[in-house]
Amino acid sequence: MTILVGENGTGKSTLVEAIAALSGYDEAGGGKGYRPVDHARAIDQSGAGLADVFRASWLPKVTLGWFIKAETFFSVARYLDIAAEDSGNAPPDFLSWSHGKGFVRFFKERISQQGIYFMDEPESALSPKRQLELLAILDRIQRTAISQVIVATHSPILMALPNASLLEITRHGITKTTLEATQHFKLYRAFTRSPIDFVTDALQEMEASREDKSGNGTHRPFD
Repeated sequence: MTILVGENGTGKSTLVEAIAALSGYDEAGGGKGYRPVDHARAIDQSGAGLADVFRASWLPKVTLGWFIKAETFFSVARYLDIAAEDSGNAPPDFLSWSHGKGFVRFFKERISQQGIYFMDEPESALSPKRQLELLAILDRIQRTAISQVIVATHSPILMALPNASLLEITRHGITKTTLEATQHFKLYRAFTRSPIDFVTDALQEMEASREDKSGNGTHRPFD
């Protein structure tokens, strides 16, 4: 289990998209060979192009798996419903559930087999309680060692997965880290120590930053 952490814009999702594309998955997510989104007129760029400069070694070569992206979950779920109906089967219908429940049900049903799985910010649709459910699923995979999973996340709950390899991406590169050393954990720890003081200080700092016409607002580290 490999977990990628870092601030927005550091390239977590780009890296996951690139490795997923290298493994044969569409940049919008889904199973291998799925095309849940039409990219013909897309003007946005994804990490799939980065795959052209990557090389991979497979020990052994794995063909099963999924690329799960929170932002395209609806498209993938509808793709599965249509594909099932076209083949005369009952659609899985993940979308009739609440967003979080549908997500967790999807995880339970789709990542139970041996394979390689990619997840891009899966916590986006999940409450803290649902994140714990996903954490339990990932822990079972970690303990049985039947699959490889690469996750990009902002969630300290998912970062706390026992025995996972936690990698932090910054403008300086990729380094191995610990949960307690991540800025995400430090921020949440500072908040829970004194929520009112934390919010007051944070709002004052943001207001001072906006008023700084030079754009050099001060930043108070969380420690």
